[in-house]
Amino acid sequence: MDIAALRRDTPGCAHRVHLDNAGSGLLSRPTLETVVSHLELEARIGGYEAAAQERRAVEATYEDIAALVGGRPEEVALFDNATHAWQAAFCALSFGPGDRILTGRAEYGSNVLAYLQTAQRTGAEVVVVPNDSSGALDTAALAALVDERVKLVGVTHVPAGGGLVNPVAEIGAITRRAGVPFLLDATQSVGQFPVDVGAIGCDMLAATGRKFLRGPRGTGFLWVRTGMLEHLAPHVAEIGSATWDGARGFSWHQGVRRFGTWEMSHANVLGLGSAVHQALRLGPENIGRRTAALGEHLRRRLAAVPRVTTHDLGSRRCAIVTAKVDGIPTEDVATALTRHGVNVRTTVPASEPFDTEDRGVHPLVRFSPHYYNTEDELDRAVEVLTLFLEKGQPR
Repeated sequence: MDIAALRRDTPGCAHRVHLDNAGSGLLSRPTLETVVSHLELEARIGGYEAAAQERRAVEATYEDIAALVGGRPEEVALFDNATHAWQAAFCALSFGPGDRILTGRAEYGSNVLAYLQTAQRTGAEVVVVPNDSSGALDTAALAALVDERVKLVGVTHVPAGGGLVNPVAEIGAITRRAGVPFLLDATQSVGQFPVDVGAIGCDMLAATGRKFLRGPRGTGFLWVRTGMLEHLAPHVAEIGSATWDGARGFSWHQGVRRFGTWEMSHANVLGLGSAVHQALRLGPENIGRRTAALGEHLRRRLAAVPRVTTHDLGSRRCAIVTAKVDGIPTEDVATALTRHGVNVRTTVPASEPFDTEDRGVHPLVRFSPHYYNTEDELDRAVEVLTLFLEKGQPR
């Protein structure tokens, strides 16, 4: 990668040390120009007319997303965020009394709330699979729990509050053998390192555009394996997902677009397409190597600072790095970093309820570099933190 060129094409790099890519990545100039250009086209000729003119580019977005995750274009539906994409898949499943949903301690808070709501409504049971000694989901425990009562295994690939990478290929092998649907939340992994649905063995995958993919906010997508469609009943029927038969019935659209909606922001969709195209051009493997290296560099530097403890779990870790400072509120640490031009985020207990039950370490300061960040920027962040601890006010 030509990091200098990538940084020149990322306007935000000129103003901040952006270590909040797990929250929202910085748009590249080509993606920004794609979004703005389409909005200007809508202003000149009209929204519907602009959509018609850019129909092929919209279709290319589906194709590129499919290529990115190893699927086919007809297996992709677009959404305004990953939560809606995830819910579209989850709510299309059927649960009843005694059914079980297996999940991990790293599961995202919105997913957990959906599980709990379904359990209240249907009498299904939510079972949390314990972690192994490294802090990742224990695949041996998962295999022992899978029986005829299990109707779904739902797992978050990378949690919102830590650098853990769950062993999703091993999980997929277990669910395939058992014939149990596997729904993967890949919100923090797609765009950060290679994600291949065939290698993983998941049946459904939800992801966002705004994080490591560096797309605009208000974008997300759902991938569903074609063979899984016969087991799903979409929760919402509308003219973008179904066709009226002329009487009192309807038929679902072909493929996974039966989960989508007719109305969407075409500017955002095209921006997402631009971001995905850039990720494909750079190569997910290249991106993954660099992001992992940056994460390890930052983890080592933070671990050497007195009173700072990192809290990332798992034997495999990614670019997300979480830390706590002994004796200082996490919000104060984040505020000091932000005040001196370093964008970070703090984790929230509600974002990972089952992890909070287990460890109780949240809130943490979350650093999340991406490939366009430099080692010098990471060192600057550690320097600001160190001076804050030494003097109470970084220079």
